[in-house]
Amino acid sequence: MLDIEVIEDPAAAEASLDPIRTRILQELAEPGSATQLAVKVGLPRQKVNYHLKALERHGLVELVEERKKGNVTERVLRATAASYLISPVALASVAPDPRRYSDRFSAFWLLALAARTVQEMGKLIAGAAAAKKKLASFAIDGEITFRSASERAAFAEELGVAVTRLVDKYHDGGASAAASGARKHRLVVVLHPALKTNTQHSPEKEQDND
Repeated sequence: MLDIEVIEDPAAAEASLDPIRTRILQELAEPGSATQLAVKVGLPRQKVNYHLKALERHGLVELVEERKKGNVTERVLRATAASYLISPVALASVAPDPRRYSDRFSAFWLLALAARTVQEMGKLIAGAAAAKKKLASFAIDGEITFRSASERAAFAEELGVAVTRLVDKYHDGGASAAASGARKHRLVVVLHPALKTNTQHSPEKEQDND
């Protein structure tokens, strides 16, 4: 079972968004049968079987084992992942494209970059799982409080300079890079206001007035 599975197929995305099927996927973090699920979700076993077949058809649940009980074979299934994330690929015709934006201070460009990250990481995770290899990745997540907008701007400028210096130091852009087995990596650095907590959110309240 994967920790997170990225769904690219539009039909699979639609199937996963059904509230009943979402509940079934949640319950199937641990293996279970249609009979066991029926009790947990409060539906007839036949109805649960219907949803299970749809989820299995789209590769969102997998067979763990089959148990013989007299003349009946009980199928035990499990979700293929603990969590699911729908890739922008599922909405390919309207998915955000980072190439449409050029302003590094644009919130829309940040979203487009995040969408591309989901798309690319989904493919990389699936490929690594199929090859039974560990995927090399790295991320930093934290919070920083600025006293003023000018300090935030200064931080962003210094961060940009520092990252550029590191890229210049380690990037191998030579013609021999591919022949030597060098692997290109994606680097994304983001900075945005943290969401306010314990308050009623609205676009106006989340605007930066500095």
